[in-house]
Amino acid sequence: MLNPLELLLGLLLSSLIAWLGYRRGSLSGSGVVGALITGPVIFGLGGWEWGLLLIAFFVSSSGLSHYRERDKEELAEKFAKGHRRDLGQALANGSAAALLAVAHLAWPAPLLFVACAGAMAAVNADTWATEVGVLSRRPPRLITTGRLVEVGTSGGVSGLGLAIGAAGAAFIGLLGAGGALLAGEGGAVAAAVLVGAAVGGVAGSLFDSLLGATLQAIYWCDHCGKETERRVHRCGSATRHVRGLSWLSNDAVNFAASLLGAAVAATIGAALV
Repeated sequence: MLNPLELLLGLLLSSLIAWLGYRRGSLSGSGVVGALITGPVIFGLGGWEWGLLLIAFFVSSSGLSHYRERDKEELAEKFAKGHRRDLGQALANGSAAALLAVAHLAWPAPLLFVACAGAMAAVNADTWATEVGVLSRRPPRLITTGRLVEVGTSGGVSGLGLAIGAAGAAFIGLLGAGGALLAGEGGAVAAAVLVGAAVGGVAGSLFDSLLGATLQAIYWCDHCGKETERRVHRCGSATRHVRGLSWLSNDAVNFAASLLGAAVAATIGAALV
């Protein structure tokens, strides 16, 4: 049932967080719009425990984006976007949870919250793994072949990144489980959220890396002689497509990973609840 008070609270909290994110440089102008689209939907249609997961993802991932920012600056040319999240990133990270919240309005089943936790755990795990993994002292390996690759290469994983990603998934699982208990969902649902988010988050993050190594669009800047996820390199030169599906951007990969995280968590939840 739609709760106007929670919808209003979601709008107010989303506005506050979006404003703070914009002031701190974590959100672009279009990113603020994305936050104002997904936030109220997740809060208003799902409930405060759903919104808590969104806040946890945004606050923690934004903090890690600024962690040792200067050390990561030279890697920015490889990634499709910087640490200022735009509309595409906001929607890619929050749309799966928002869609589940809409479904929750018609079918308020605990299993949908488990799926939401899996979706948010996947994007959180991927973001944590990326922001901290690139600082690993050991070079990453391509997830498909194990070949050593340059730091920042799509599909490259490191031991540090995998460990931090698992921690990011568990972090969402713990918060979700606590929210389920406080909301009176019971121990079985809380356990399903914890396990589903932890496993679904890691699965989604690995799926993100797999797509990055195989199907994600990758470009080459002839001017700089460097590989990138950008259609226009940081130097201002247009890049040329060298591999992957031209329509499968980093945002699309993130959204796909969140869907897989939700599916894995829901499967685990169905077995436990």
